[in-house]
Amino acid sequence: MNQAPDTLRIAIAQLNPTVGDIAGNLALAREARRDAASQGADLVLFTELFLSGYSPEDLVLKPAFIQRCREAAEELATDTSDGGPGMIIGVPWRDEKTGLHNSVAVMDEGRITTLRHKVDLPNYGVFDEKRVFDQGPMPGPVNFRGVRLGIPICEDIWGDLDVCETLSESGAEILLVPNGSPYYRAKMDVRVQVVLRQVIAAELPLIFANQLGGQDELVFDGGSFVVNLDKTIPVQLNQFERSVVVTTWRRDGDDWVCDKGVQAKLADTKECDYRACVLGLRDYVNKNGFRNVVLGLSGGIDSAIVAAMSVDALGEERVRCVMLPYHYTSDESLKDAQDCADALGVRYETVPIYEPVEGFLSALKSTFADTDEGVTEENLQSRARGVILMGISNKFGSMVVTTGNKSEMSVGYATLYGDMNGGFNPIKDLYKMQVYDLADWRNKHMPPDCLGPTGEVIPQNIIDKAPTAELREGQTDQDSLPEYPVLDKILESLVEDEMSVDEIVTENGFDRATVERMEHLLYIAEYKRRQAAPGVKITQRAFGRERRYPITNRFRDRT
Repeated sequence: MNQAPDTLRIAIAQLNPTVGDIAGNLALAREARRDAASQGADLVLFTELFLSGYSPEDLVLKPAFIQRCREAAEELATDTSDGGPGMIIGVPWRDEKTGLHNSVAVMDEGRITTLRHKVDLPNYGVFDEKRVFDQGPMPGPVNFRGVRLGIPICEDIWGDLDVCETLSESGAEILLVPNGSPYYRAKMDVRVQVVLRQVIAAELPLIFANQLGGQDELVFDGGSFVVNLDKTIPVQLNQFERSVVVTTWRRDGDDWVCDKGVQAKLADTKECDYRACVLGLRDYVNKNGFRNVVLGLSGGIDSAIVAAMSVDALGEERVRCVMLPYHYTSDESLKDAQDCADALGVRYETVPIYEPVEGFLSALKSTFADTDEGVTEENLQSRARGVILMGISNKFGSMVVTTGNKSEMSVGYATLYGDMNGGFNPIKDLYKMQVYDLADWRNKHMPPDCLGPTGEVIPQNIIDKAPTAELREGQTDQDSLPEYPVLDKILESLVEDEMSVDEIVTENGFDRATVERMEHLLYIAEYKRRQAAPGVKITQRAFGRERRYPITNRFRDRT
């Protein structure tokens, strides 16, 4: 048995794996290990299900996938025969006796020395692990070169199964926690509180290692950190940035203490939201193999901020913006769109939709005979724009970026097969007023790792003017919706807080009929949302995987 050391150097590998890219993730792990070795690390801690990518969902039900992951883990373990750092890395693992597990493999001396399986399988919000994984047994500590390490996996520190206390009682000296903890607003504060609770209960210091990167709707923001027994945070990694950072641990009597190290300054809420949108878009485009993106630039706030996010994510050379004017497009919108394109430096062109819209109307003339003109004709404009953007997408291999915000998606203020067309929507989980706030914020700040220009990238007039879809003469959004500050508060109360109509009316003094109408619109728009593009999760109740309401639904909260 190895003599217990007085110093242990543990590298935190905060990296961006790709689901299903087992070879690529293996290469990332090897590169990180080389980096950690050059910094004198004894051990490298990777994140949850690193070799498969997180979350692999039903991929883990495919035996060939599990076998490839196992082979990659066994191949990686042979690297540790060189006497360099050991590794703790997440991998899905099938045990012939106990089933399929969300596991970590501990690697040293050229082999997998032991495995630990996740005990507490989350089955709420975006998580559905009980559907595909089997629960692991309550773990004991792992002996790594004379130090007893407890390795709870993600939910094992979030749930109520007392995994950390069990590890402490069975002799663990340090807790190392690989996580796949996705971003939502103010999530870092929640993580710190969760970790502090476990440090106090287990009376052990803890490393919280978190994944980085976008995976479909989810964004993993990193932000890995260490908490000592005295509740201080000696090491804090950046959010939204790749890092391989070595932490130095020293034995102090019976306890271990982490030296002070990297102390990243955490971003405020607006910066985090903006960078989450950018990272989610960048990874969706790049990991799915798109060369570039295209979007309709209308001169409005939503398309302007999405254009800015696209340039920040991909660079101006990979972004194409198209103005698609019709009779109701104002000169102001034409100028604002041009100014926005100029500020961002993107390729910009104008494709009028007069002919296709008139063609549709001509083709439908006899069918629509003796009917009044209205929303149907307005939606033909949006659908003509959607067809043109999809045509550009098909011809040039560009992914269409969708530009609808959460306020619009909540109440169905969007056109199926029109402005809802596209592959991904970075602002899908931002309410309208949050879009305005982030647009103003971006004009005043240049976020790290963003590729766009500094200064005003969204013309101030776009932020200041009244929002409108410009589908008829003189139209504004508030013709059919409450003012956005009111609408957003009603929707947040209904969606995020699941409040009753009575509670919303009583707490805010809103008109009951207005609240009831917004609730009705929220429910009947579910069929549209089921057909919407995926988009970045920012709130705790994002549409899609997290908020699952039936399409066929006659419930209304009426007294």
